[in-house]
Amino acid sequence: MGPVDSPEFWNPKMRGPICFNPPAVRSVLPITLKRTDLALAGQSRTQLLASMQNAVRNKQLPALEPGAMSYMMSKDGQLGDAVGHWHPHLMFFSTKSDGTDWGADVPGSPVLLNPQFQGAPESLATFIVRVPTWSDGTPAAEHVH
Repeated sequence: MGPVDSPEFWNPKMRGPICFNPPAVRSVLPITLKRTDLALAGQSRTQLLASMQNAVRNKQLPALEPGAMSYMMSKDGQLGDAVGHWHPHLMFFSTKSDGTDWGADVPGSPVLLNPQFQGAPESLATFIVRVPTWSDGTPAAEHVH
């Protein structure tokens, strides 16, 4: 689900264990699966982006459901060479936004706006809230990235 133009898009070391809640399974996971199918079919970045634009334009993807969110709390995550083994966090999905409606990226706010969808054809914003422990209950090291 990383940005198509990211240098890490094809990084085979990336592992992002993620658990979706039911609204996200119905409305966000289909986007992930569609992008994955296109990439595995050998589409170039340009083709993949055009295919996703067509899917959005032709309403081939479900609308975002209210309350869609996910958990990324596994110690086994590796989010690429640039980020590495990042912090456990929750992700809340909303329609595209600059983040001000969530107080994202404001000093002192626990909410970050993930820029991964900002240039994507899917109309999503992903808000990240770090949590202090991994899924097994062990404390996460303080990590600012």
